[in-house]
Amino acid sequence: CETCSKEEAKYRCPRCMKYSCSLLCVKKHKRALSCNGVRDKTAFISVNEFTDLNLLSDYRFLEDVGRTADAAARHCIVHSPATKRLLYCLRNKARGCNIELKTLPVGFTKRRENSTTFNSMENKFYWHLKLVFPHCHAEYTLKGVPDDKTLADILKPYIDPVESDPVVCQRLKIYTASPQSDVRILMKIENRSRNSVR
Repeated sequence: CETCSKEEAKYRCPRCMKYSCSLLCVKKHKRALSCNGVRDKTAFISVNEFTDLNLLSDYRFLEDVGRTADAAARHCIVHSPATKRLLYCLRNKARGCNIELKTLPVGFTKRRENSTTFNSMENKFYWHLKLVFPHCHAEYTLKGVPDDKTLADILKPYIDPVESDPVVCQRLKIYTASPQSDVRILMKIENRSRNSVR
């Protein structure tokens, strides 16, 4: 036993592979190493050590993932009438503003993270934006950006040499040092076939 070093080991922890002789020693090793005793299903196994048992384990892991995803897709909150009504209203308001609003299917991370809303009192959209600065490998997510805010105003806190945050300014040095006329703003075009003329 690797815990008490007195008795012969009978059990092996699936998580950390420590040998134990009794339930008492198992509990001691879990407390000492903060081990939960659950096998790490995603642990790396080299090709030389890969066996049929590992293959079966991976297959069961994938089945579990599929079951979990299916259960999440069937969750009552996702398909509740209130959620569908909000989405329907959002699409209708967008259509009224001559905006083609498309939503990802349920379960997608981008759909879950999206915080775009419509304020009926102000008759205004508040968008969820993602700014990508490719030359600096930097990304920033903005929530609640009003639809009447210009792109210049949105980018000021990031690339304006005077008004931008010093830390952000340092990270985006290529953009802040360049003349404003040299900075190009590109928007991703969705649902276009590959290599299509733009």
